[in-house]
Formats: sequence, structure tokens, C-alpha cells
Amino acid sequence: MDEAAPRKRRRWLRWLIAVPLLFLAVTVVQVATLRFIDPPVSAFMVSRQLEAWGAGDWSFRIAYDWRDLDEISAHVPLAMVASEDQNFAEHFGFDIKAIEKARKSNARGRKVRGGSTISQQTAKNLFLWSGRSWVRKGIEAWYTLLIETMWPKHRIIEVYANIAEFGDGVYGAQAAARTYFRKDASRLSAAEAARMAAVLPSPRRYSITRPGPYVQRRTNAIQRQMRNIGGSDYLKRLD
Repeated sequence: MDEAAPRKRRRWLRWLIAVPLLFLAVTVVQVATLRFIDPPVSAFMVSRQLEAWGAGDWSFRIAYDWRDLDEISAHVPLAMVASEDQNFAEHFGFDIKAIEKARKSNARGRKVRGGSTISQQTAKNLFLWSGRSWVRKGIEAWYTLLIETMWPKHRIIEVYANIAEFGDGVYGAQAAARTYFRKDASRLSAAEAARMAAVLPSPRRYSITRPGPYVQRRTNAIQRQMRNIGGSDYLKRLD
């Protein structure tokens, strides 16, 4: 009995050390691999498909069709940056000013703001699950750091443009362009790209094909911001 207890403690200690190290190794390999290999699916896509099957909707299918960034209209990544993360080219994955602004807004009881960057949203959509737990946010922060360290900005926006949800089950610029505009993503106009970006805060609530007053106002504002941040010249800063 006396000898068994120390052995058991040592065994637990080894597990306590091994599990975090294994997690670190797996996540580093994941991110390093996807620097060069296009993801065949994202965690959010898997979650949505399982949700549909769980509800008995066996006919539900994810719409997802990868396109390299040079096969997507430059208006799309520009609209995403203008809409969601205008400091994307400068920050290291976390926009401290946006986070502080969100904290103050929430403290005053206004509508909850997230302050998430495109890098954070890429990490969340690609690897994680939806939710607001501290555990998920902590893992998201770790993946964000890995992505910012191992991927160039060009790759981050390319992946995000391909996995962002633009409607229920519609992921990525190409699937959205074909679903809502009946054209390839390479042919999207500035107005169409801005309208797609306008629904990103809640793509199952807002509609690209039937834009209400909010989406219309947001689309116009995004187009103005696309011009304000420098238009297509902005994307050269991501190379």
C-alpha cells in the first residue's frame, strides 16, 4: 500500500506533464501544416453538419469550395478588413485598442462588442467551437498566436475568406458568390463584397439576397471604409 501510492502520484504527474506537451505539439503541427495545405473542412462546418443531422435534417449539405486568394476578387478581403479589422496589417493577432473599446462599451451596458480580430476569428472558425467560455477563449488565444507566428498575413486572410460563414451552411467567398450572386468569387464587385461582409456578424440572421435596412447601411459604410483604408493598395501591405 505504501509503495503503490507514490507510484500512482508519479503516474498522475507524468500525465499532467505529458498532456499539455502533447496539446502543444499537436496544435503546432496543425497550424504548420495548414500554412501550406488548404483545409478540407473547418470545425464550424463539422459542427453545423452535425447539428443538422442531430435535428433529423439528413439532406442538409455544407456549401464550401476553396479558392486561392488570387482567384477571389480583391474586393472580398478588402471588405472583410474594412468591416471587421482595420488594423489587421499592423497587429500581432490581438487589437488592444479594439478590445479596450469593447470592454468600455460593454461596461456601459451597451450592445456587447467582441473586439475580435480576423486572426482570432480564423482560429475560432477553423479549430474550435462556438461559445463564450474562458477555456475556449484561452485556446483561441493560443491558436491565434500560432497563426500569427507561423502564417503570413496573406495566408490568414486567404483562409478566413474561405471558411467564413456567409449564410446557413454557406462557407467561403466562392460558395457565397455562387449561392447568392450566381457568379465566381473572382467576379464579385465592390458592392457585392461589401454586402457579403455586412452579414458576417450574424450570417444566419442577416441575408445577402434580401438585405434589410441594417445590412444596406452597413454595406454602404463598408464601401466607404474600403476606400478610406486605401482600396486595393491596402492588400499590398499583406504580402
